[in-house]
Amino acid sequence: MNTQFRKGAIEMCVLALIAAKDRYGYEIVQSIAAYTDINEGTVYPILRRLTMEEHFVTYLKESTIGPARKYYHITEKGRAYLAALKQDWKEFSLMVDEIIAVSEQEGKKNE
Repeated sequence: MNTQFRKGAIEMCVLALIAAKDRYGYEIVQSIAAYTDINEGTVYPILRRLTMEEHFVTYLKESTIGPARKYYHITEKGRAYLAALKQDWKEFSLMVDEIIAVSEQEGKKNE
């Protein structure tokens, strides 16, 4: 899969996961890893950038099994950004599906 395309999709997944509930970094990685091959080196730069862009705020929460964890909480700006990304994704995927369907129909006509 194209790396840039994948990064954009992963960014949207990160936003969606944190919009559902506050999460810490490793939890986010594990949630996405349940669906696709991913590592921390992909997710943490996205978390840093989205935090710097004020889509998330962070806070520390004590852990019973180790050091305090940094949790990410989505901001209103982050929710608006996620909504825009979801709309873009919906429009893009509909366009791709339509192009594929038309090209398959054309291909059958030429057989």
